[in-house]
Amino acid sequence: MTTPHAPTRVPWASHRRRRPAVLAAVLTAVFLGTLGNVSAAPAPAARPATPAAAADCPAELAGKARCYTGRDANGAHYAMAVPTRWNGSLVVHAHGGPGLGDASDPARSTDDLERWAVMVEEGYAWAGSAYRRGGYGARMAAADTENVRRLFTEHFGRPERTYLHGQSWGGDVAAKVAETHGRRPGAWDGVLLTNGVLGGGSRGYDYRVDLRVVYQYYCHNHPRPNEPRYPLWQGLRAGSTMTTAGLRARLQECTGYASDPADRTALQQRNLDDILAVTGVPERTLESHLRFATFTFRDVVTDRLGGRNPFSNRGVRYSGSHDDEALNAGVERFSADPAARRDLSYDSDLTGKVSLPVLTLHAIDDPTAFVEHEAAYRATLRGAGRGGNLVQTFTDEHEHSSLSDSEYANSIAALDDWVRSGRKPTPRSVAASCAAFDAKYGSGCHYEPGYHPASYASRVLPRPGGLNWPAMTAAQERAWSRIDGVGIAP
Repeated sequence: MTTPHAPTRVPWASHRRRRPAVLAAVLTAVFLGTLGNVSAAPAPAARPATPAAAADCPAELAGKARCYTGRDANGAHYAMAVPTRWNGSLVVHAHGGPGLGDASDPARSTDDLERWAVMVEEGYAWAGSAYRRGGYGARMAAADTENVRRLFTEHFGRPERTYLHGQSWGGDVAAKVAETHGRRPGAWDGVLLTNGVLGGGSRGYDYRVDLRVVYQYYCHNHPRPNEPRYPLWQGLRAGSTMTTAGLRARLQECTGYASDPADRTALQQRNLDDILAVTGVPERTLESHLRFATFTFRDVVTDRLGGRNPFSNRGVRYSGSHDDEALNAGVERFSADPAARRDLSYDSDLTGKVSLPVLTLHAIDDPTAFVEHEAAYRATLRGAGRGGNLVQTFTDEHEHSSLSDSEYANSIAALDDWVRSGRKPTPRSVAASCAAFDAKYGSGCHYEPGYHPASYASRVLPRPGGLNWPAMTAAQERAWSRIDGVGIAP
């Protein structure tokens, strides 16, 4: 076991929270060559890797762990922590988002360690990558997550057990790591996915596609009539200088969402009611969903897919408004470019071919990654014949970005016991074991062990003629199984 260098200490963030060989070679050259050239923005300049350097730990871990930060050869910043009473196992965290900066954000991994300090409190070492850049790219993020595991092993030796933890979009990233890197013996031992976005990029954002077009139908200000026009599947035109504050102002102008209901005009209230009723987006996260359907869609389309459209709403029947007939006649319609949809699918959709134990934890009232994502993931694993590797648990919570520390501690312990003993837990056994951890953390145990989510299609309007899951992703994986790389526009 080697000891990392210990130069200048780094202050911590203070705030909390294949087919035949010839064909495979041709496919590889065409696929990676195309995607390698689609990014509108230049790739960040390569920088030499920096070794793990001693850093101040978050306040709650002071005296309980040794913390380190560094940067890998791809430019991804990372943070690591080793408890003074280390149980010998490691949790590698895949963060959500994605953020939209051009470069890796060093604060991201340090903030995440502070946010999930409970893992270190429980005796697990922790490592997390900030990824080499912002913007979409599940395979890129998966490669950086695998890389931080390797770096930890180089510095501290091979852990007894290594677990993946993915939160939000990081759930998709962690699930992708399990599928693409989890077959190597001894690399990974189990997976914990919390409030995960598990429907995959090619269908997981369809409700935001619907929000984008329904919003514009009612509000006519994104873009305004006197601004340059662009197809709404772009999210936002490439040259626009709109900011998040500007988007909020337009949303407020149209719906009065930030005002008390008594202060809204009648038209604002009707616009708001119609948008929420048709899309099923909760009022409290309306702005964040529209922000994603604006800025992240632009990143996906413009920066990662070279301006090609992976989204469709052709044939979707919208309902719930005060005039469904007018809405369906007037809303903007478009069909996906099949190649763009394929590329987004390859990057972020899941095949279910995971050989590791997977435990999920999801808030039933998650307003961002709807709980029906779990139904999509369950169907994917069952379609791949791997349903026996999955245990899903649900809680009566109402937030997306953070769940109870008692539940996080309980979940990683349940996964660890499953891996070590071979005894598969049940939702009831996981719920029953939480009380012991709540005695320590006092953040509550909110499990609903009898809950089963409805189908994904019950929450998100399916696209007629769209991809057929899980058969399409399984076939797709077979076709591309010999292709290496990190997905769209690394």
